[in-house]
Amino acid sequence: MSERDCKARELAEFAFLQVFENDDTIDEVEFLFIKRLALSDGIVDDDERRVLGRIFGRVDQRRVSAEVWESIVTMKARFEIE
Repeated sequence: MSERDCKARELAEFAFLQVFENDDTIDEVEFLFIKRLALSDGIVDDDERRVLGRIFGRVDQRRVSAEVWESIVTMKARFEIE
């Protein structure tokens, strides 16, 4: 398995085991960790986009701070995450 695959897997594991299992939302610290992990090599590849799309797709705007929601919207636009 390549290092690229590991980053996508780590993103999925963190999000679904730590974030959504815990309280089904993302706080600022969790978002920053996800962002730092995704950008650890300076790019967001297709596997990371897919995983990030799944993560962000589960976030309910009403359950996160305005800052976290804006950060998600900005990251989705910047890295073409659906």
